[in-house]
Amino acid sequence: QVQLLESGVGLVKPGGSLTLSCVVSGSIVNIHAIGWSRQVPGKQREVVATISGDLATYADSVKTRSTIFRDKLKNMVYLQMDNLKPEDTAVYYCRLLSGVNVYWGQGTQVTVSS
Repeated sequence: QVQLLESGVGLVKPGGSLTLSCVVSGSIVNIHAIGWSRQVPGKQREVVATISGDLATYADSVKTRSTIFRDKLKNMVYLQMDNLKPEDTAVYYCRLLSGVNVYWGQGTQVTVSS
């Protein structure tokens, strides 16, 4: 059974930085892509950043201040975000694509507030 577990600092001040972590456990034959999405109440889940092979892609809203990186040996993926804004407040989910399967973590709350 594949499990994704996110972790990271929950409350950050505007202009601050954070790094979210996601550890993948279980048997995965082939990871096509792994990344992060976020969701605020009443809105659709938004893809924030994805890494597939050596290619990283970002949402326009975060691409100048975010970095996604992966540690294959540790089965982990990270999202670093700088210059955080109140509109970055959301539940952040780790997402993994393997073949036709999509796996999600439980999510971790990030609140950007002074």
